[in-house]
Amino acid sequence: MDTELEPKKLALIRTLQILEKYSDCDHPLKQEDIVRLLESEYGIELERKAVGRNLSLLKEAGFDINSSHQGSFLAERLFDDSELHLLIDSVLASRHISTNHSLELINRLTTLSSCYFRKRVKYVRSVDQWEKTDNKNLFYNIEIIDEAIEQGKMVQYEYNKFGQDRELHKSSFARVSPYQLILKNQRYYLMAYNAYWGHMVFHRLDRITKIALCDRPAAPLRNIPGYENGLDFRDLTTSMPYFFNDKPEKITFRAEEWVIDQAVDWFGKDIDIKEETVTEASEHKFFDITVRSSPGAMVYWALQFADGVEILSPSAVRERVKEVLEKAIASYSSNKSKGGVRI
Repeated sequence: MDTELEPKKLALIRTLQILEKYSDCDHPLKQEDIVRLLESEYGIELERKAVGRNLSLLKEAGFDINSSHQGSFLAERLFDDSELHLLIDSVLASRHISTNHSLELINRLTTLSSCYFRKRVKYVRSVDQWEKTDNKNLFYNIEIIDEAIEQGKMVQYEYNKFGQDRELHKSSFARVSPYQLILKNQRYYLMAYNAYWGHMVFHRLDRITKIALCDRPAAPLRNIPGYENGLDFRDLTTSMPYFFNDKPEKITFRAEEWVIDQAVDWFGKDIDIKEETVTEASEHKFFDITVRSSPGAMVYWALQFADGVEILSPSAVRERVKEVLEKAIASYSSNKSKGGVRI
């Protein structure tokens, strides 16, 4: 490696960097190894005794360096390898992060461990094989929204939806009071109040373009009906599984036993479950389950589990599910399709 000669006063920091890059519990470095790497990587010529003194100084400074007759290695890092694997997998699975940004983040994450870790993560499939957003503005959107929340300002932007050409197109213009960024269902959402429509909106960050900070002050969250006591994140994530913007309410449905697992997974553990009396003709156990949910989201959720769920109350939600199912049956029963069913 060709490099300009560096002054020996940098040897201490370079020794630490060598330990970070080339050492772990399976690859300890002897002092002569560090001498060789200092010269080849940075053009610093140092004696073994000086390397030993530097290792002692680093230990005194609080760095967890394990030394034995086999050599020395950095025993503790900011993240261990299992944590880095988890973070890398999260980046890969995040649809709201573009392919290029995913590659950049993964490359940065791998530098937080030794070079041997970087070799092991080659098993990860190519990032471009994962479903990723094409919107490159995600991190800029986050930066602007964070600034707006910090300053108590509104933001404005264009909200987009996919068209027939599978490209994003402007759907609406929004000027909102931002309150929180929320990660849900592998998507990033902006929770904000739209005064024009008079309700809270949950807009996906990867659908936002042309965002700008406004001079107008944002509406205080506690002035919004239903949020007088601030945000209850537990309630927010369980009662609004798909982020419909209607007001959550108590909904009761009858379900087969296998649905309980899904109900707890989607709506949390604070749900009411009562076993129903089993008739002799029934082969299954049934339960009446009461949850607090957005009615619109419950219609969507109940349709996913239509073979095991029957909405009991309120009647408006029950009738909406019934209406959608009747339309679906009519569509599938006709000889010629008349179009999709809208929820």
